[in-house]
Amino acid sequence: MADFHFIRPYWLLAIVALIFALHLLKKYRISQSGWHKLIPEHLAHVLIDGKTEHKSASVLLPFIIGVLAIVALAGPTWKKLPQPVYQMARGSVLIMDMSYSMYSTDVSPNRLTRARYKAIDLLNQLNEGEMGLIAYAGDAFTISPLTEDVNNIELLLPSLSPELMPELGSNPYAALVLAAQTLQNAGHIEGDIYWFTDGIDDEDLQDIVDWQRESSYRLNIMGVGTTTGAPIKLPNGQLLKDDDGSIVIPKLSESLLNTAAIQGSGTYARMSNNNTDIEALVKPPIHTDEDKKSEANQTGDQWQEFGPYLLIPVMLLLLPYFRRGNLLIILPAAVLLFPTPQAQADFWSDLWKTKDQQGQSLYNAEQYKDAATAFEHPSWKGSAHYRAGEYEDALSAFMQSKDAQTNADTQYNIGNTFAKLQQFDQALAAYDKALELNPDHKDAKANKELLEKLKQQQEQQQNQDQQQQDDQQQQDGQQNEGDQQESQDQQSNEASDDQQNKNDQQQQSQTADERNADEKPPEQEPEQEQAQEQQQNDKQEEKQGEVEQQQAELSQDQQEKEMELKHQQLLNKVTDDPYLLLRNKMQLEYQKRRQRQISLGAKKKW
Repeated sequence: MADFHFIRPYWLLAIVALIFALHLLKKYRISQSGWHKLIPEHLAHVLIDGKTEHKSASVLLPFIIGVLAIVALAGPTWKKLPQPVYQMARGSVLIMDMSYSMYSTDVSPNRLTRARYKAIDLLNQLNEGEMGLIAYAGDAFTISPLTEDVNNIELLLPSLSPELMPELGSNPYAALVLAAQTLQNAGHIEGDIYWFTDGIDDEDLQDIVDWQRESSYRLNIMGVGTTTGAPIKLPNGQLLKDDDGSIVIPKLSESLLNTAAIQGSGTYARMSNNNTDIEALVKPPIHTDEDKKSEANQTGDQWQEFGPYLLIPVMLLLLPYFRRGNLLIILPAAVLLFPTPQAQADFWSDLWKTKDQQGQSLYNAEQYKDAATAFEHPSWKGSAHYRAGEYEDALSAFMQSKDAQTNADTQYNIGNTFAKLQQFDQALAAYDKALELNPDHKDAKANKELLEKLKQQQEQQQNQDQQQQDDQQQQDGQQNEGDQQESQDQQSNEASDDQQNKNDQQQQSQTADERNADEKPPEQEPEQEQAQEQQQNDKQEEKQGEVEQQQAELSQDQQEKEMELKHQQLLNKVTDDPYLLLRNKMQLEYQKRRQRQISLGAKKKW
């Protein structure tokens, strides 16, 4: 019984309320007694028998029943039941150094290629949890957000190179800050950061120490390269030189990297030819005695509640009151017998929290649909609908806001919702309204510029498609004119041939007529000429019909080929190069950062 305690001890305060209620009940029953109505109050306590008063006003039994019920609600317990502890999958972020020094050839073929292979080995070793990918040079960029599909990250690794980065140099502090933000936004209180790099300097180390003071994530570092170093061979075959014209030879700074890993409560491992470096990175950290004591206190045990067993004597004590008219005496205490069912959770929530407070709790728990139902404030309801992907409902809620026309943030949210609905003109109008209300609204200004660029690109694409369609129609018209001209020439030639044949036939007929003048009568000559002309006309019409049929078949085949060619041209416009997609994505992000003038950490040339 050393562990005896109450799970809900505040219920014991209800005993005070019970005593007060029973005291009022006793006074009421005494005042309703028949003798008290006839005898003055100063004589009643002398003349009325105490047994009669006790019989009519006894509240001892209701008090016992009420106390037992309250103790049951308080949850007495002294025994705990072991329960499995559920923990969110650990989040991890892989940081890849994309500075020019990764082209150093002290390891074959170069540091960058070997780092890619080692990163793939790390992904294969980490077969659970979420993984994200960040690359950095002069600035850091998210290549892949946290995902359980490590195959996607593995496909993106070969596309990483220093030429991909919008800004050259080396800024590891920006990468660490971005990695911590990625884990925090995903709800990971703890996690691992795996950093593949070939070195830092003293200034970088100081930034890392400052970062670690505010971070709870473990920093594991893979050192790429050798301490002797080698020249940096660029993709064009040239060697990188400094401002003085000397060849740059970057060396692996193991001491600084090891210190950074220790400051980050992680592990440092130098890249090796086997898998020992990866095993060292993913090995769990060594806990101190204080860590073990802390973990021992973090149990997932659940206390067994013995309060329901007290309901058995309560029910037995209630039996005398089930007589007619007596049950009303115990009703105030009977209300306390049963704990609040789960179905009445909304009642208690409404009792202690407003609708907007309930919605805020659901919103923080990322239950956006339920939050949208709970919110009463239109702007908050719209934000919940927006997070849930219900953009039409979000737009309707934002429009219903009282300050929709006077608040810049509301107009900004309306613009974002219109953009999600692909209604770019309305979105730009909303951004303009937001900037009119607050000219310093940076987010509205940035989104407007980005949307204008997207709209301009879309219009240019449409104009190009229309121009190609017009050119194609013009080519089709020229082709048809050429076919018609060829048909006319062919018909003209055929007519000329027919006329020539007709003349020859007439000449032959005339010669035959001269030879057989004595044998044939003169009246037969016109009839023969008419029959010959009719026969020639029939042949000419038959040939013309065949030409028209061939032309129609040729035109249909040509149209089908043109449609196939057009479809192929449209397919060729679809960009499927991961390198190009990543470069465009980072260029847009880099432009937005330059507009906001975001700069973190020290920057170097390589």
